[in-house]
This record gives sequence, structure tokens and C-alpha cells, in this order.
Amino acid sequence: MARYSFSVTSVTPTATADTTNLVDSTYLGFFQGGNSTQRLNFAEIYMGGEAASTSSPSIMVFARDSIVMTGTVGGGRTAVTDASNTAPGTVPLVGNTAATTKPQRSATLHLLHLSFNAYGGIVRWVARPGEEPSVVGNTASLGEASLSAFTGGTTGQISSHVLYEVV
Repeated sequence: MARYSFSVTSVTPTATADTTNLVDSTYLGFFQGGNSTQRLNFAEIYMGGEAASTSSPSIMVFARDSIVMTGTVGGGRTAVTDASNTAPGTVPLVGNTAATTKPQRSATLHLLHLSFNAYGGIVRWVARPGEEPSVVGNTASLGEASLSAFTGGTTGQISSHVLYEVV
């Protein structure tokens, strides 16, 4: 089991309706198993607002995806949290850019709503041990999750990290 941190800096999320393609570099991340049986457990999501001048109520959603990313993975930074960990033989796919098929957030599989004011606000969600949301495999609709802005709010710049474990 290897634990990872995925982080992005100064992203301005675009409010996106469910079942609509997420646009490269305008969402905070997608998380997909590296093969058909790999499981990812999510332990923490943190977002810090960097909006410069006005109130920015940001409706952020962590949800499973009904269309999963295919193509070249890019964006963000991934680091193992325990320096002595050995990376798994197959690594998960994480990022906030996708070359071919764009992820689409499911309309029915929202896991967390993490609304906050991106004008200097923060939101930190931590899973209770044993109750971590997960994805399994690499196909819709249980094999990928994403963190993105939902319609109805405004968004300012946000930096974030997601702590997850490959099981």
C-alpha cells in the first residue's frame, strides 16, 4: 500500500454541469485506477482560495465520473507521502489534463460537496478511518473520481491537495 499526495497550484476552476466534458486545467483533478482491479482510497481533500479581490462562492464537488479519461495524463504534481514506500507495479492515473476523452462528472454519483469562499477561504475534509470513499478499476462509473466546480457559483483561483492510498 502506497500513500500519495496529488496537488495543483493556482487553478481557476470552470463551473461545469454534470455529464459535461471537464476542460483541461480548469478542474482540480481526476483519479483513476491504473488497471481493472486497482483501488484508490481517499483520505483528505484540502482547498485554499486565492481569489484576489471579490467574494467567490465556489461550489466544489468530488464525484465519480460517468465518462472516464483516456489519453495522455498531465497536470498537477504527485508525490509519495512516505519516502520509504515502494511504488506499486502499476501506478494510478491522476492529473487535470487529458488528451483524448475528457472526464465527465456523474449526475448521480456525487460523493462530497465542498463549497467555500475562494476569496481567502479554505475547506479541509478528512475521512473517518475505515470510511474513505474509493474508486476501483479504471472504467465508468466506479473506476474514476474527479474534483471540479459545479454550476451556480463563481470561482476564483484555488490551490489544493488530495491525499489517497493505492490498495
